Amino acid sequence: MSEPTFPPSDPRRTAASPWQRRLGVLLATALLCGALPAQAQSGGSTRKPARTPATPKVAPAPAPVTPAAPAAPATPAAVVPGAAVAEAAAAPASRRGGDHIVAIVNRELVTNSEVQLRVARIEQEAARSGTRLPDRDTLQREVLDQLIDERAQLSQARESGTRVDEAEIDRALANVAAQNQLSVAQLRERLRAEGMDYVRFRETLRDQMLLERVREREVQGRIRIVDADIESWLTEQRQKNGAATEYNAAQILLALPENATPDQVAQKRQLGVTILQRLRAGEDFAALVREFSDAAKDNGGELGLRRADRLPDLFVDALTPLRAGEVAPQVLRSGAGLHILKLVERRDAALTVTQQRARHILLRPGAGLTQETILRRMAGWKRQVEAGSARFEDLARQHSEDGSAAQGGDLGWAGPGQFVPEFEQALSALRPGGLSDPVVSRFGVHLIQLLERREVRLDVREQRELARNALREQKSEEAYTEWARDVRARAYVELRDPPGP
Repeated sequence: MSEPTFPPSDPRRTAASPWQRRLGVLLATALLCGALPAQAQSGGSTRKPARTPATPKVAPAPAPVTPAAPAAPATPAAVVPGAAVAEAAAAPASRRGGDHIVAIVNRELVTNSEVQLRVARIEQEAARSGTRLPDRDTLQREVLDQLIDERAQLSQARESGTRVDEAEIDRALANVAAQNQLSVAQLRERLRAEGMDYVRFRETLRDQMLLERVREREVQGRIRIVDADIESWLTEQRQKNGAATEYNAAQILLALPENATPDQVAQKRQLGVTILQRLRAGEDFAALVREFSDAAKDNGGELGLRRADRLPDLFVDALTPLRAGEVAPQVLRSGAGLHILKLVERRDAALTVTQQRARHILLRPGAGLTQETILRRMAGWKRQVEAGSARFEDLARQHSEDGSAAQGGDLGWAGPGQFVPEFEQALSALRPGGLSDPVVSRFGVHLIQLLERREVRLDVREQRELARNALREQKSEEAYTEWARDVRARAYVELRDPPGP
């Protein structure tokens, strides 16, 4: 079945690559905070992923399964690449007396002012967010190293013939402005007031989009996920949560006294081997239970469903590799005697995710409707709904500019990571029935109501889908690192010492 598509106003986000999520983690300024979402850089795809890597839980065990999570790294070395727009746009204003070249990468220059500006932006954002940084010398080396990587990658992007057309730049600029609650004209004025050159800003934005495009093309081609990878990932999650797996085993017990002699043990073991041979020959397990077992003979010797943590490790180790109906190939020894085990049923720990059902009202700023007006209007609607003088769904049908308006703004059930970050953050803070304050995203302004939350057990297909996305996340990071290393190795890099006194 093909994936559904969503209108451009739908707050569900498209799958973002790991490097796209790095953008703006520590380097966003007040002007550029969230100004470069992945969709702005990629041209605004509206396609919803089948499922983004969520953080599922295993029921009934309390410990969660933890696939590769889409959290942004806190180390500055990982987040530097995405901040080039703000820094490079401001660079011309900073290239005054005292500046010097610190590196040459192919034909590209890296200046000391660029390094210091990026360091300053990292320090500023880290102070605001409470992020710990390495010492300044280490930070400067990491920043320089990242700038060299960026220059090398940009050179390859240009040499590959990759292009970003003017219409794409225009759309990206509009998104930057919208993320900062500005019109494009206001953005230009803001840039001028901040000492940034608009033309330079536009060209640097083009370079950033060019980088992301070539990264995605090159890295995605390196990712291979096969069925064996998926099975290994699922097995690993089950092992991490093995105590939650339930087994129903049947046994034939050949009891031994506490101080059994070697001869007694040998005799019972030989009997056990004979029973195993008869089972392999096709005899009925339950019949042999009745004939030989020194334990309960009812119900074919079945122990009933028991969690793994309520069974002896000896049993769990023997049952784990078996399929339902199979007999353990060896006679087992415990303090009670000898055991022959058959796996009747296994219920693996269930992967579950938390889904949320929400509805929203969307308005987009435009001619005659400023964002400030929208914010005031939505604040009024919120008060009306909370007071009971209006129904959210009626307001959505009447006013919302989203395709969900006909359904009263209902977006249906969605799992973790399926909405754009600002929408999902607001939604996660709500209790069922609660209303958010107006939320600004690249699509416009939203008023959100959470309807329900639920825990959903994933079926086999959904578990495999979850595994595939988690593996893609992991392999993307690995592939990007490998590709960046290859590009750097092929680049000409000359480091320059600072000029003498």
